[in-house]
Formats: sequence, structure tokens, C-alpha cells
Amino acid sequence: MNKPHYPHPIIAKEGWPFLAISIVAALIVSLWSFAVSIPFWIIALFVLQFFRDPQRVAPDGDNLVLSPADGRIVAVEEVYDIYAQRDAIKISVFMNVFNVHSNRSPVDGTVKKVQYFSGKFFNAALDKASLENERNAMVLETPDGRTVTAVQVAGLVAKRILCYAKQGDELKRGQRYGFIRFGSRVDVYLPLGSRPRVVIGDKVSATSTALADLPAE
Repeated sequence: MNKPHYPHPIIAKEGWPFLAISIVAALIVSLWSFAVSIPFWIIALFVLQFFRDPQRVAPDGDNLVLSPADGRIVAVEEVYDIYAQRDAIKISVFMNVFNVHSNRSPVDGTVKKVQYFSGKFFNAALDKASLENERNAMVLETPDGRTVTAVQVAGLVAKRILCYAKQGDELKRGQRYGFIRFGSRVDVYLPLGSRPRVVIGDKVSATSTALADLPAE
């Protein structure tokens, strides 16, 4: 097991304004009535847990593909990867509002392409969300030349996809590269021949859960 370098605070920077506003509102209402302020403190606690961003320990293994997100597996299937234009195995992780929402690179690799698509906001657990919802695709090339695509997909409540990776960036497995606010999914497209380690319904954690093994060279 190894702990990837993770130079981020335990509370995601994307949540600082929301947390500050919710705490200030709760404090102001508390000065007037503690009883009335209780719902405001509950909201502040929800914001705090939603934007938590813990460091994780990654399993060892050169060919492992790590989960890019916390959540539940909703798809393991062979499909066509429209972003890298190839047949692929897709593994999808659905995140509800109680999951950690920072997204982390599934493999070591060079960012070959980042592409944003506007779209709808269907429930991210549905299959059609992968191609019809607002989304951001990142195509990675591993050091040994294999292609892995990670797609951030907005959901019914999620209205903001944040991706900090740019074409040419070098990412390490478990490295934070983005964030999605308030419920969503991440689709990972792998080369044919990859061996999934998860099945539909499994709960996974970003970085610490291995989704699959890439095919042997």
C-alpha cells in the first residue's frame, strides 16, 4: 500500500465559500435564537461533510486502475469510447450527496485531451446520463502507451464540473484533478482486455479502491 502525494487541505478549497457562508449565517441566527439556528447548523454540518477531501492510501500494482471517485458502481460493460474513438470497457461510479466529490486520476499518465460537453441534468445513476448530461472528458496515455479515459458527468443536482487538468499535464495515480458539486458520476473507459475488479452495486473509494487491471503487455 502507498500514500500518493496529496497537497490539499482536508476540506476542499471549492467548499470554503459555502462553508463560510453557512457558518456565518448559523452564528448570526444563534445570536437571535439558538432553537431557530439549529437547522442552520445542520446545513453547515452538511456542507462540511460534503466538501471533505481526505488523503487516501492506494493499493500496490503497476497495472491497477484506481477509482477516480467515491460512490457506487452502476455500470461495467463493453462500449464505444467516443472520446478516444475505440472500443472499451466502461466502469461507472455514481456519487450521491454524501460521498466525497473530489476526483482523482485513475492511472499515471499524460493528458492527451480535455473536452467539455454541455448537456442535460438527468439522474447521474441512469445509463443515458453518460452521453446526454453535461460532462467533461479527459483522455490519458499511460507511460506504456495505453489509453484511459475519465469522464466527469453532472447529475440531477450537480451544476458545476471543475477540471484543473490541461492537455500535456502529467498526472499520477490518486492525484486530484477535479471536483463535481452535489451528486454526479465518473465514467472510466479502459482498453479491451482489462480485467474489472468490481461489479455493479459495489461501493468504492477514490484512490484506495482498484477498479480493474489493465491488460498485460
